[in-house]
Amino acid sequence: MTDTINNLRNIVFVSHGGAGKTSLAETILFKSGMTNRLGKIEEGNTIMDFEPEEIKRGSSISSAFHQLTWKNNLISLIDTPGDQNFFTDTKNCMQAADGAVVVIDAVDGIKVQTEQGWEFAEEFGQPCAIFINKLDRERSDFLKVFEDAEQSFKPKPIKLQLPIGSENDFKGIVNLINMKAYTYADGKVTEGEIPEDMKSIVETERESFIENVAEADDELIERYLEGESLSNEDINNALRAGTISRTFVPVLCGSTTKDIGIDIFMDFLADCMPSPLDNGSKKGSDPKLGEKIERKPDSNEPFSAFVIKTVSDPYAGRLTIFKVVSGKLGEDGTFYNVQKDTKERFNQLLQIAGKEQKPIKGAGPGEIAAVSKLKETTTGDTLCDEGNKIQYAFSEPLPKLVSFSLEPKSKGDEDKIFSSLSKLLEEDTALSVERNSETKEILLYGSGQIHIETTIEKLKRKFNVEVNLKTPKVPYKETIKKKVRVQGKHKKQSGGHGQYGDCWIQVEPLQKGKGFEFVDAIVGGAIPKTYIPAVEKGIVEASKKGILAGFPCIDFKVTLDDGTFHSVDSSEMAFKIAGSLAFKKASEEASPVLLEPIMKVTIVTPDEFMGDIIGDLNGRRGKVLGMDSEGKKQVINAHVPMAEFQTYAPDLNSMTGGRGMYLMEFSHYDEVPAHMTEKLVEEMKKEKEA
Repeated sequence: MTDTINNLRNIVFVSHGGAGKTSLAETILFKSGMTNRLGKIEEGNTIMDFEPEEIKRGSSISSAFHQLTWKNNLISLIDTPGDQNFFTDTKNCMQAADGAVVVIDAVDGIKVQTEQGWEFAEEFGQPCAIFINKLDRERSDFLKVFEDAEQSFKPKPIKLQLPIGSENDFKGIVNLINMKAYTYADGKVTEGEIPEDMKSIVETERESFIENVAEADDELIERYLEGESLSNEDINNALRAGTISRTFVPVLCGSTTKDIGIDIFMDFLADCMPSPLDNGSKKGSDPKLGEKIERKPDSNEPFSAFVIKTVSDPYAGRLTIFKVVSGKLGEDGTFYNVQKDTKERFNQLLQIAGKEQKPIKGAGPGEIAAVSKLKETTTGDTLCDEGNKIQYAFSEPLPKLVSFSLEPKSKGDEDKIFSSLSKLLEEDTALSVERNSETKEILLYGSGQIHIETTIEKLKRKFNVEVNLKTPKVPYKETIKKKVRVQGKHKKQSGGHGQYGDCWIQVEPLQKGKGFEFVDAIVGGAIPKTYIPAVEKGIVEASKKGILAGFPCIDFKVTLDDGTFHSVDSSEMAFKIAGSLAFKKASEEASPVLLEPIMKVTIVTPDEFMGDIIGDLNGRRGKVLGMDSEGKKQVINAHVPMAEFQTYAPDLNSMTGGRGMYLMEFSHYDEVPAHMTEKLVEEMKKEKEA
């Protein structure tokens, strides 16, 4: 446990992929003496990216944790993925932070995941800072990135530093608090005077900086307006207060690869970012009564925590990572899981440091800790004292955008796929799996193709299960368009008892979504009561494979109105066959048609891509239902056939430069156009023959 809660800083790094979050974390860990070598992504030896799938891709796919001590503060870093495929994990783990640092690439600028990370920080009410990275790169532009941030983000970003030099000549920073220049060479920093050619711009920026910072303190602004000079301590105090109250967002800059400005950035984390105390009590609710309850970050309060991440290991078992909100835990003990309504026992308390887990003596308010081998607990659960129950809200996973059908490479591996995937689902809340009863496929849903592919790699590495990925089959259906009356007769004579069943049925279409209706209209005992359910059963079984292309038939009504029977040769089986024959005959005569699933789709896009998206929807046989505005974005609602939408995620990405999002849910079934029906029927015939 830390000495005081006041000295704790839980900081999350968020950004678009490739902005340099992991490199920033690695440099900080190296500078603080936590490691004796500087890990590099290109060399695959970083502390924060250690999973084989991360090393292979050269980018984070899972949030990582590490602690360091700087200026007597324990800083707990959370390095999150920047790829949209793994952003549910980013959102989950952000909830454990007390402050967020948004890392922006000085070359590529603000991208969609940077904006989304910012929105999450806003949703969680987290104080933020911006670190503009990669200023040593060609085409890097500090001022342009800052102006974009001013336009994109609220509260307003304010410059805390200015870069000295640019691109290859970037060599240091000017600190607007103490008006000193810091130049870097060979890992060493030199404090000195502001370069002559920067003095006028620095004076202007300093004035603007002081005005912005003074907004956080009424007394300070008065003193400033009266011409009184402000001490560095005054400015630092106001900077901290304004950052924590979200009055403004300080902007720092540097280069992780050249180790420029990182030490001053670390000072800022220790001096100005919030402790758990600064963010105050956390709101929860009574699990039984629903009444609001609060817990202070105080070790004397009842114990409470929430789970931010689960790691599943086939050998070590489940690792549960959580943030303590109130109270404290010892080395071992029990706690109560509110969602699962059960007590869980743990034998060892751990601290996560990259891929390593270190035993610790205890954990108090604000600390991120872990335990292994809990039986019931999963991500999002609240842990607490059984006598003082509280439940904390936890954010929902981001929408699942793609699905793939899984085909086992080895026969008989289906059950193994399910049991192994269920363990991966524990650690990744953005995944879901189901067995589709209509198409008989195992479907895996996720945030994108890379997300699914990475899951399949993990499935092989962790559980030795190999699968092929396929595009899921579209669950087409069939129906009829007109009313007909037909006879179904089954008569078979062989030695001994024969088989005899004879029925007349009327078959007619029903309204969309009405399913199947069976009416018994037999009078005068034309068919004995005992055989009538057999006729219905025969019809139901036959309707599972329609006459056109073998898809289930829906939305029809059958009236059984006549028939004959034989006192010796009739049986339930004979009437079941008669019912089946009658249905097949009726289907052929009743103008059968093919139906396809229509999805309700909601697309969120920046204004400038509206035309492209609507044109694309028309090309997919979509019907636009309406449009709404949501800030700077447009929301398009449409109905689109599922068959046209299965590969939409990458197409939307390329149309919007990764700035579009969509949600999709089943709406209804509709008739397939005639020219397409012929093609589909032909395809199904070939498939059956093959």
